[in-house]
Amino acid sequence: MKKPNAVFFILFIFVCSLNTKATAIKTVLSTANTFIESLNTDQQKAAVISYTKENATKWTNLPCGLQCRVGVLLGSLTDTQLGYAKEVVKAAMGTLPSRGYDQAMQILAADGFLGTNRSGYSSGNYIIAFLGKPSATGKWQLQLGGHHLAVNLTFDNGKVIGASPLFIGLEPKTFTANGVTYAPLKANHDSLVAMIAALNSEQLQSAKLSAAFGDVSVGPGADGKFPAVKAGLKVGTLSKQQKAMVIEAIKVWAQIADDATAKKLIATYSSEIDSTYLAYSGNPKLINKADYVRIDGPSVWIEFICQPGAVFPAEVHYHTVYRDHIRDYGDSFSFSN
Repeated sequence: MKKPNAVFFILFIFVCSLNTKATAIKTVLSTANTFIESLNTDQQKAAVISYTKENATKWTNLPCGLQCRVGVLLGSLTDTQLGYAKEVVKAAMGTLPSRGYDQAMQILAADGFLGTNRSGYSSGNYIIAFLGKPSATGKWQLQLGGHHLAVNLTFDNGKVIGASPLFIGLEPKTFTANGVTYAPLKANHDSLVAMIAALNSEQLQSAKLSAAFGDVSVGPGADGKFPAVKAGLKVGTLSKQQKAMVIEAIKVWAQIADDATAKKLIATYSSEIDSTYLAYSGNPKLINKADYVRIDGPSVWIEFICQPGAVFPAEVHYHTVYRDHIRDYGDSFSFSN
């Protein structure tokens, strides 16, 4: 019996890859249509709006509900509608534990926990919005957002062309709900701490920034405002093992997107790793107020900072943003510094 040749295997893997991607977008579209069809007329008008720069960039980390966002509030939905909404974002986001969809749901749960200590916080104050009608041929954007979360996934011709900007915050760093303890940003925090800890004293000195930070610098309302000159330590000067740790840190943010998109983004960022810079300010262990770490590549941009606690002032809480110099909003809009 003849053994299948290598060309057959390559074709088989290629076809399977195409089928997997086709199935993924079909699931996103079918869940989106099911959700939209479950809404009444007024809800549909709020949830499905024009794909414009103004709407796309209208996100923030503040707990201000629809006063500062577009879309429909999760808290205004029936249990059935809410279930449909979650199926949409589950289909569109990463599947790993404490990444993608799971991480987003933990962030919402954290706001529910905050709401037990202070009014104004709730997972119901988060929104879901479609900028443009979900389609396998047109360009449109899916938003999931609220206090401490802004997910922006841009689709075009049946594929994701942008998984950023992404804002994630967290207070408190860990919390317990229904007997389960959550720490949704632990992997984000720990990957950066390990990355910096692997540097020797000379490398640490090169990576240290003279400036102090009060928040992420390219957060909400700062689209396109990346520093004109990269600062810190060039990753191309590091050892193979140190470079691998930088890539591992980048993965934690990129995996907000569906698994196939995340894999493609990580491959791009890995290919650019030698031209990427890492930097920090304050304590690189990220334990004190104003401690800050940044990764800045030709494409990828990641910031993480410890801020004073708002509800729990004795603790720090986290703010972090993931952007892409090229692919924010699927490169649909231009921004000037």
